[in-house]
Amino acid sequence: MATFKKILNRKAKPAAVAVVDARPKPSIASQFRGVDWKNPATLPPLPKLLLYACIAAAAAAIVWVALIRGQMNELEEKQQQEAVLKKAFVEKTDKVANLVPLTKQRQQAEEYVAQLEKQLPGKSEMDALLSDINQAGVGRNLQFELFKPGAEEIKNYYAQLPVAIRVAGKFPDIAAFAADIAHLSRIVTLGNMNIMAGKDAKDPSNLIMEATANTYRYLDKSEKIANQSTKDKKGAKP
Repeated sequence: MATFKKILNRKAKPAAVAVVDARPKPSIASQFRGVDWKNPATLPPLPKLLLYACIAAAAAAIVWVALIRGQMNELEEKQQQEAVLKKAFVEKTDKVANLVPLTKQRQQAEEYVAQLEKQLPGKSEMDALLSDINQAGVGRNLQFELFKPGAEEIKNYYAQLPVAIRVAGKFPDIAAFAADIAHLSRIVTLGNMNIMAGKDAKDPSNLIMEATANTYRYLDKSEKIANQSTKDKKGAKP
């Protein structure tokens, strides 16, 4: 009974009542109206979020300019260098691939030059060569009106001696003489050829040929050394 009284004497506790905020929520436009951008702590949520987004974008742009852009420029330079190196590699690869045939061509050229040198007379053989040219004309019934060796010209590895000639005779004999010159054992070339009518008007078949017979000889060792020394002196002049 006493327990029942205690229960009745207890004060009844008030029931919890939910408090509802009846104030209207601010609109998006109202949050941006009259904001103080200089004091970010007082900004509403949306302006504050926008401010943080702008700061993040600015930070990203600074990072791009300071780091990533420089690395991109360096990457472009490396790519250009790579293209140049690839091109050089391809060119060198082609050269290596052509090395064997080029070596063979060089050997063939050296052999050909050696054969040509054998066809060039020495200094002591030039008189015999000039005599061969004269005999080739006489053998074709030609009359030499002029046979005059000119000044010898020294080249890199040989010397050239021009000989001015003028012969008179029939056209077939002149043609045969030119062919005989081409078939000499030594190298002789005919240049500046000019064929004209002969002096004898009664015989129109008689012609005159003026030409320059170029003869060649190889240089001996002393001449090569002297020729090289002369070139070196000319090259050393300012």
